[in-house]
Amino acid sequence: MKNLFKKALSILLISTFIIALSGCNGKDTFKVGASPTPHAEILKAVEPILKEQGINIEIVEFTDYVTPNLYLDSGEIDANFFQHKPYLDQFNNERGTKLVSIGAVHYEPMGIYSDKVTDLSNIPDGAEVAVPNDVTNEARALLLLQDNGLIKLKDGVSLNATIKDIVENPKNLKISEVDAPQLPRILPDIDFAVINGNYAVDAGIENKVIATEDKSSEGALEYANIIAIREGDENNENIKALYNALTSEECRKFIESNYGETVIPIF
Repeated sequence: MKNLFKKALSILLISTFIIALSGCNGKDTFKVGASPTPHAEILKAVEPILKEQGINIEIVEFTDYVTPNLYLDSGEIDANFFQHKPYLDQFNNERGTKLVSIGAVHYEPMGIYSDKVTDLSNIPDGAEVAVPNDVTNEARALLLLQDNGLIKLKDGVSLNATIKDIVENPKNLKISEVDAPQLPRILPDIDFAVINGNYAVDAGIENKVIATEDKSSEGALEYANIIAIREGDENNENIKALYNALTSEECRKFIESNYGETVIPIF
């Protein structure tokens, strides 16, 4: 009986030791939340880079823009990849969370898409155009229309622009405000729309783009997609390795070869 007790105790001590070692390993599995396209796809592309370093990531996919930040704040995931910094700042202000960016990876340019128009110089008078109805993306859409000579905005409005700030509309465009995810669906019913890159990829309409935001544009720089983490985790080895992988030359090549003009590396 005593020998059985000693044997059981030895097994328990060995198991505890193994668990303790696992807990001390800074390069174990950690969870990263992401939108399915393109973020989760990009994360899958860098998995081999991380595995070479002994790091395993579990990609948790989300289809909304609220849950991944709530999960990050509560510790259910360790980082997320789906948003730009203005959205993160707004989320922190509204929810009282303390999430921070460790850096940008890519931007998804707003683009002008059409089933009917192939040249912006041939847009008919009174053409119907749809833009996103949320404040952030509507401003980017209007700036893109301005950059292409279709409208003129009030001086100084920049990324706070709304349709009320249009001071010149030489083509008499009929501008409708629509939920951003719905824009690809209504494209056949209008002349053209200004659509976020991720929604264009999801809808498979990349070949219908006429013009996109320039890499150096205010919208591209301000709204680049970031890796978000909890404040205080900036020096976590896994997180540093993740960001390095996402800004590697291998990742750049993957993005450029798979998404063309709809997803563009910012590093």
